[in-house]
Amino acid sequence: MKQRLISIGVMPLFLLLIGISILLVGCERAHQQAGILPTAPAKQAHALIGSSNDSGVTGMAVFTQNGDQITLTAEIQGASPGLHAIHIHANGDCSAPDGTSAGGHWNPTGVAHGKWGEGEFHLGDIGNITVEEDGTGSITLTTDLWEIGTGSDIDVVGKGIIVHADADDFTSQPSGAAGARIGCGVIVLAE
Repeated sequence: MKQRLISIGVMPLFLLLIGISILLVGCERAHQQAGILPTAPAKQAHALIGSSNDSGVTGMAVFTQNGDQITLTAEIQGASPGLHAIHIHANGDCSAPDGTSAGGHWNPTGVAHGKWGEGEFHLGDIGNITVEEDGTGSITLTTDLWEIGTGSDIDVVGKGIIVHADADDFTSQPSGAAGARIGCGVIVLAE
């Protein structure tokens, strides 16, 4: 018995391979959206907040990027009840006992201090944390105005995060009259 070889031209074979590839990519996307396949891990940066000015304040700030959005979640403990300003500062340096080594507010756009999302504001003007009677508080902010680990002017990595003794009044220049620095952390890229 003789076998006949079926001859397939190069072009139809090429088109068949392209069709299969498109089908596989579409299936992978559908499975990711349905939660069947894992999606790419989010990019993260974090800062361990330590006490400044012998305040006893500690905490953690975590920056998580998903797509073009970055969400900051900051939690503190050991603070007095009430409002405390939290800002990103220009230098990732907490070596000074009073936190002044972190420099001034991070302001790569060169605008006036203000309230996040209203008129002009520094990219470091996060806002105020409400601290409860037990000394704990948290704040969450999501934005597309920051980057993580790119080395650009709007990259949060390498900056400092400062918790202040008082609330930010959102008007006093250049820092919102937020008082002493009671917590400081350096923002680093998570591994």
